[in-house]
Amino acid sequence: PPEKALLTGSPIRRTLLQGSRLAGLRYTGFSANKPIILVMGGSLGSAALNHIIRKLLPRLLKDFQLIHLCGAKNTDSTCKHSGYIQYEYIDGALKDLFACAGLIVSRAGANSICEFLRLRKPNILIPLPATSSRGDQILNAASFRKQGFSAVMQEHELNEDKLYQTILQTYENRRQYISAMEKSPLQDSIKLVLDTIEQYTKTTG
Repeated sequence: PPEKALLTGSPIRRTLLQGSRLAGLRYTGFSANKPIILVMGGSLGSAALNHIIRKLLPRLLKDFQLIHLCGAKNTDSTCKHSGYIQYEYIDGALKDLFACAGLIVSRAGANSICEFLRLRKPNILIPLPATSSRGDQILNAASFRKQGFSAVMQEHELNEDKLYQTILQTYENRRQYISAMEKSPLQDSIKLVLDTIEQYTKTTG
């Protein structure tokens, strides 16, 4: 019931909003003259996503640079290309990698997608399939696609050509996604929660 509930979105760490594009470029050693894709497979990584991204590198690196967060023990020491860098995970520097990324390819966990929304980052979501999850990421991705925040591919649809074309199209149409995210009412959930508590305490005495 609306009198009992308020949709706020997920609270976002303030530090994520303080990223520096220049610091991200320095961290990665990447050029400022070529767009950057940030690939995230979740904390444990995604074997399917890791595999297909590495297969696509020869094509993607013609137009983009790639930061690949591939999960613990999932880096590939044989995969060395100019403009491609891989990490198991990133902690403090994540805010700077977000700042320098022009497009994100990711799973569809609730916290991550709310971060993309708050940072207004165009993104492609590839949710965990229902066979290996409770299906929440599929619902998350569907909601963000409906609102115009994200492009979505299901894991069973993944192939090199389709993902490559989706990346090109999403990046080309990035202003459309950014504009939709700018119109979302879920911009600052922490402030909304605090304002609601303050308002409630005043009205209840």
